[in-house]
Amino acid sequence: MRATCQRTVQCAEQELTELSRSIHAEPELAFSEHRSAAKIAELMRSHGFDLRLPVAGLDTAFVAEYGSGELVVGVCAEYDALPEVGHACGHNIIAAAGAGAALALAAVADDLGITVRLIGTPAEETGGGKVLMLERGVFDDVALAMMVHPGPEEVCRPGSLAITDLEVRYSGRAAHAASAPDLGVNAADAITVAQVAIGLLRQHLEPRQMVHGIVTAGGAAPNIVPAATAAVYNLRAAESHSLQRLENRIRACFEAGATATGCAVEVVQVSPVYAELDTDEWLSEAYRAAITELGREPLDRSAERDRIIGSTDMGNVTRRLPAIHPMISVDCGAAVNHQAEFAAACASPSADRAVVDAAVAMAWTGVAAATDPDQRVRLLAAAQGRPGASTEEFFASGGVA
Repeated sequence: MRATCQRTVQCAEQELTELSRSIHAEPELAFSEHRSAAKIAELMRSHGFDLRLPVAGLDTAFVAEYGSGELVVGVCAEYDALPEVGHACGHNIIAAAGAGAALALAAVADDLGITVRLIGTPAEETGGGKVLMLERGVFDDVALAMMVHPGPEEVCRPGSLAITDLEVRYSGRAAHAASAPDLGVNAADAITVAQVAIGLLRQHLEPRQMVHGIVTAGGAAPNIVPAATAAVYNLRAAESHSLQRLENRIRACFEAGATATGCAVEVVQVSPVYAELDTDEWLSEAYRAAITELGREPLDRSAERDRIIGSTDMGNVTRRLPAIHPMISVDCGAAVNHQAEFAAACASPSADRAVVDAAVAMAWTGVAAATDPDQRVRLLAAAQGRPGASTEEFFASGGVA
């Protein structure tokens, strides 16, 4: 069955690499990935998958399914891009590799007694597509979930940080900045006070707490006292309790800006909270064996403990069901994720190889899990004991639980 999986990916290699390059050439932002979702969906439909698009009340989310076995193997596809730098996180590779893994597992689905489910998850960079799909039932009967993310290094069990995104909005009063400045209430000053407070706070942050942000609205003209300003901040921490403590302190900094200037302040949560990764150890070791057999050299287990990959809504999936989120390397020189140079590397021969290797490695991981009697029992028991609607109830409701 492993040989069949590998042959299936090899036969589909041109389709998969063309899919990756096509998504890369037309980057789309969160919840607007209409072309990207359609490209993946059409490929899966052409290979006999049962397709549902949209699902979970999200226009660019989909489920492509094959087989009828009791063990539901989920493969997650991401395909949103970043502003300005496009696919500088390589989600085109994630999407194509996920499609390849699903095709490979479909070729042996009957022999394995599995249902293969490729889950198209929009808005990873911001918006939390997976969190919304978890809440709305898409993962309820999934026994295990997998995805592979590109990066500069080969890491089988990376860590991530919990994150929350906050937008702060200040409202003041406009006035002529020269003839009547005393009549103004300066919303830009409120942002400045908050930024200074956050800058001073950084000395006292807990280990692995981080905060970074940008001003998104700073005023219209220098001779008008700004009446409205806004900024968006990412808050990250090693785990959820630390993240809540950090949020409390950052909100106090936002309040300081309002108190100092007399502005009104509003704080809005932009995206769902992303949890930190909690990778399934057995599945991670099965993936390590697969990717090593394919000739890649992942970091050893001790070194990868210190590899933090930022934040991902896949963390929420790993905390609901057994799942993995390994990193696969692409030749990117000194570049790292979210740089334009990394975006260029994600449409290269190295990226094409990553698509194929990741697809095969995920398929082999699925085969290992489905054929190991103890793991099959474990995974099925966890899925059956998970509360939530059945797949039939979910899709009968139009994909909105």
